[in-house]
Amino acid sequence: MFKVMKKAGLALALATGLSATAFSAQAAESYKLDPTHTSVIFIVNHLGFSNFQGRFAGVSGELTLDRENPAASAAIITIDLNQVDSGVEALDNHMKTADFLNVEKFPTATFKSTSVELVGDNAAKITGDLTLLGETKPLVLDVTLTGEGDHPMTGDHVVGFGATGTVTRSEYGMNFLVPGVGDDVKLQISSEFLKQK
Repeated sequence: MFKVMKKAGLALALATGLSATAFSAQAAESYKLDPTHTSVIFIVNHLGFSNFQGRFAGVSGELTLDRENPAASAAIITIDLNQVDSGVEALDNHMKTADFLNVEKFPTATFKSTSVELVGDNAAKITGDLTLLGETKPLVLDVTLTGEGDHPMTGDHVVGFGATGTVTRSEYGMNFLVPGVGDDVKLQISSEFLKQK
């Protein structure tokens, strides 16, 4: 999908202030990704029979939110690939090998935003560089502002985003079982960011 994903993945993503009506003249704000309320899900077709889902835990990231100039907002997201979780231990272990994620050599994936384009009151296209398996390629995330306000229990100011995107794994050298196991991997990201004081 941000230091993302935020930028996402992942993802995670991952995003910026997206509500044009919410922007006001003020200095850029710094936010930190809340890993306990962030979900990076991947979906890949399996032999034409199903769209298999798994997730990545261990996401960290930072967001700079410029409400006066949204295009100047930026995010960096890092995903710990060792924390891949399919719900099947044997499959997780296989995905960590050189056939797929090669976590021994490349333990993380990183998304760093490069541009922000507002496409609606609460939506944007976030373009960034995804580094995976030692390769860096552009990734576009469709991002929606899902909520903003003060946390009712902690008092922290929170912004929440949802994001989707597609990674073509062969572009990063992950060719094992293509096309039986789909080449296009869909990402679904949901994340909260906490304002830093």
